[in-house]
Amino acid sequence: MAETADQGGRTVLETLERGQVCKGAVSSIERFGAFVDIGGFHGLVNTAELTWAHHFEAVSDIVEVGQEVTIVVLDVDVERERASFSLKALYPDPLDEFARVQLGRVIPGRVERVVRIGAFVQVHENFAGLVPIHELAERDADQPESVLQIDDEVMVEVAGINLHRRRILLSLRS
Repeated sequence: MAETADQGGRTVLETLERGQVCKGAVSSIERFGAFVDIGGFHGLVNTAELTWAHHFEAVSDIVEVGQEVTIVVLDVDVERERASFSLKALYPDPLDEFARVQLGRVIPGRVERVVRIGAFVQVHENFAGLVPIHELAERDADQPESVLQIDDEVMVEVAGINLHRRRILLSLRS
């Protein structure tokens, strides 16, 4: 389904403004997001705007067809008859709170992935951070998997957080 507007829907589209909060119903689910019907206009909630959750397998894990939802209007293009919506914009970013409370602290985490540059450790239900190879241990570690394995429970220091890029830097050195 493409974003569509019948005459009534076009009228709705023309009244939408960025930042506006609206109620609607999920009209269809695609692999790239969900379409929400607001008075005859169907706008897209892209997968990145569905939830703050760290992982989900399918859009249908978050919403279902017919479900009543409240959205925030992110963008409106009347000429192209398109609008993008967000579900997650209604809620505070959990990374902001995490940064305020956890920066500099040592906290528990679980190793999600071990890669050439280090290891990704889940430190919150919604996100993971990177322990770069040089922060893996006091001793030099050329191979991250020589220090950590997937599902290892570890204590990591939250060494830095880039809110704009949504990156968390962790350390095992402390």
